[in-house]
Amino acid sequence: MGKTNNRRWFALTALCIAVFMSLLDSTIVNVALPTIQMELKASYTELQWIINAYTLAFAMCLLLASKFGDLFGRKKIFLISLTIFTVGSLGSALSPTALTLNLARVFQGIGGAGMMSLSMTIVAETFDDRERGIAFGVWSSVVGVATALGPVIGGYLIKVSSWRSIFSINIPIGIIAIIMTFKFVDETFGNRGEKIDWWGMSISTVMIFYLVFGLVQKETHVNWTWGNPHVWPCFLVGLVLLIIFIIIEKRIKQPMVDLAIFKSWAFNGTAIASFCLGAGLYAYFTYMTIWMQNYLNYSAEQTGIRQLAIGLMSLIIGPIAGIMSNRFAKRWLIGGGLLIISLGLFEIVRVVSLQVSYIDFVAGFIIIGIGNAIVNPPLSAAAMESVDQRFVGIASGVVNVFRQLGSTFGIVILGLILSNGYQNGIAKYVANLEVSKTAKQGIINALQSGGPVSNKEVFKVVQSYLNHLTNGSQLAQQLKIAIFKAFNQGYIQVLYVSIGIILLGAVVAVLTIKKRAK
Repeated sequence: MGKTNNRRWFALTALCIAVFMSLLDSTIVNVALPTIQMELKASYTELQWIINAYTLAFAMCLLLASKFGDLFGRKKIFLISLTIFTVGSLGSALSPTALTLNLARVFQGIGGAGMMSLSMTIVAETFDDRERGIAFGVWSSVVGVATALGPVIGGYLIKVSSWRSIFSINIPIGIIAIIMTFKFVDETFGNRGEKIDWWGMSISTVMIFYLVFGLVQKETHVNWTWGNPHVWPCFLVGLVLLIIFIIIEKRIKQPMVDLAIFKSWAFNGTAIASFCLGAGLYAYFTYMTIWMQNYLNYSAEQTGIRQLAIGLMSLIIGPIAGIMSNRFAKRWLIGGGLLIISLGLFEIVRVVSLQVSYIDFVAGFIIIGIGNAIVNPPLSAAAMESVDQRFVGIASGVVNVFRQLGSTFGIVILGLILSNGYQNGIAKYVANLEVSKTAKQGIINALQSGGPVSNKEVFKVVQSYLNHLTNGSQLAQQLKIAIFKAFNQGYIQVLYVSIGIILLGAVVAVLTIKKRAK
């Protein structure tokens, strides 16, 4: 390896700092949206794109970053990605309008994709078999903690400063990460002399854009059907481009993605397991946060602190899981970790009620954290070990794309399930409200159109109407309970679907991830 032991761990520290920042910025923004809306006078659509611009750019560039790293040097492209992310953070902090903020978020997404995708490959190349599991364990712990800490750090920074600080804090940290990467990370290449497959790169990027954009369109317009002219053409274009991409990659001598990697059942298994992890768990976190903030009435900061039960388990158990991945078959660790996650989700299903408190579901959080900590290190390692050494870089990109697509797909599917359960619940529970038939239907229509996320604003409007009635306060309380019951009906369905997706990933992992590539 040519590195002293201390130097390679300093390299891992630099990589983890970068990954921490890229993931933090995918969750930290949520808590700042209300203050951003007030200061920049942003519309609802512009607010949505503050999140979606990052997600879209991130997904589009994962494969590109991996391939450019193989061709031109992983350290070099990682440093460029880190610099782009830091500049994007500066642009976000200084943005005078919502439009400039969205454009800066695109830069952050481009940089974040390179940092995330290449960090996995660099870890695999930096550490030998004995230490690689531990390194992936540490890396995975950072991933878990970053996801949980977003609302906590965001809430604190907004309290003591302003929304701009959630971006400006990345600048000094980014500079430190750049210096450490430059000093401690060694340069590695994949197929250095390979000819650039410009067609493959262009088509794959546009393909991923349309697939993710179609999901984003569906997510941001819950009332649109899959047959909406703004939705289905995106998937059709994405599918056509996928077919064209496969045809081109099969015909050229030096393709962007050598389709031979998909001949490995173990690699396919890791990709599917990554998709299921993203769709079943990481997508679920979005609706878990809505449950805690909108219905259990925790602030963003309080929500983040309580979610640390998940992140801290990843921090504590991740390195241990990494050591275990060197000693036990990875398929059993991945399958077992996913099974534990499903048990944690089931524990939350068991306690969902109108009177639920944190002490009731903290056990579910801890179990989820343990499962997440166990599954990530061997999943990352299995992805690298399931393909020939020359495919390690692009394999990292493909697995990350599957995880990101899974997360985006899960957010849409789980959102539709939550919305459907909520709307059926509203019709069911508001029917018992003692108001006129016309008023009752008006309340049902208002709450259904508002959806499970915007219920607080709708409730305030309805409450002002009810307050004019003789028993208005009593009716308002009954309505509040009806809304909570309706949400719980949809939320329980979300949990069951998440459990099913996670268990599917566990079964696929156990059946396919059997042996490493030579």
